[in-house]
Amino acid sequence: MTQVLDKPVELGAPPVTPAERTARRKALLEWIAVHALGVAAALFFVLPFVFVVLTSLMSDNQTLTRDLIPDTWEWGNYAKVFDTPGFLTWWKNTLLYAGGGTVLTVVSSIPVAYALAKFRFRGRNLSLMLVISMMMLPPQVIIIPMYLFWAKQLDLSGTLWPLIIPMAFGDAFSIFLLRQFLMTIPNEYIDAAKVDGCGDFRTLLKVVLPMAKPGIAAVALFQFFYAWNDYFGPQIYASENPGAWTLSYGLESFKGAHHTDWNLTMAATVLVMAPVILVFFFAQKAFVEGVTLTGVKG
Repeated sequence: MTQVLDKPVELGAPPVTPAERTARRKALLEWIAVHALGVAAALFFVLPFVFVVLTSLMSDNQTLTRDLIPDTWEWGNYAKVFDTPGFLTWWKNTLLYAGGGTVLTVVSSIPVAYALAKFRFRGRNLSLMLVISMMMLPPQVIIIPMYLFWAKQLDLSGTLWPLIIPMAFGDAFSIFLLRQFLMTIPNEYIDAAKVDGCGDFRTLLKVVLPMAKPGIAAVALFQFFYAWNDYFGPQIYASENPGAWTLSYGLESFKGAHHTDWNLTMAATVLVMAPVILVFFFAQKAFVEGVTLTGVKG
């Protein structure tokens, strides 16, 4: 064995040409550049979160200094956050809004998406256009009539029900995303199930849903993240009742009450972000797969 440009080659192999050496150097430089940009991008997104976590573990006197590492690790800051009146209630309300709303959205959107993807009926394209047009309609456009309906007609102001109940009737974005994913499922599976005697509902449950798990996971995560981080809706409907506040809206009140206690404010921020990060961490494979496959077939 001999070595040319630090690469072992067999005896009798042709020597490396200058063009090949140039190509190898170019490939190496490209590899270094791509990975350097990747590391820089990762640090750009991770460092703010690291700063928030480190600040949440500092003492009151250290938060306004130039120190980046806590002198003493004050894990008790998180316990103080939970001792804040109303914080546990905000957690309960957020879980009800995000969890219950996600279940309602998924359950109500699947049949509509299945019909738009696999059924042939008059007005199907018009129905799909209506769904897409609802996606383009900003919520601020209809907020006044909707508020008058829920607050004046049904007397549900000061609660989260005006935000949860509409999710039982589907969501335009969820329907469209699921429809795009269901289009990727071959019709032969559905035809085979019907030949075996399955009706439309049983075919949906036994054949389509098991194959659509990535798409359903993507829709569920999108809806959960939206509801968990929603500030506009609770501000409109629940602001007058602190007992109905969510974490996103209650955190603003928490910052106002502890505007000089940055360690406690950062600790509360970490507690609000942590569930979303954990959910995405454990479900990212299904999420990415579901989002990717929605554009395979139109």
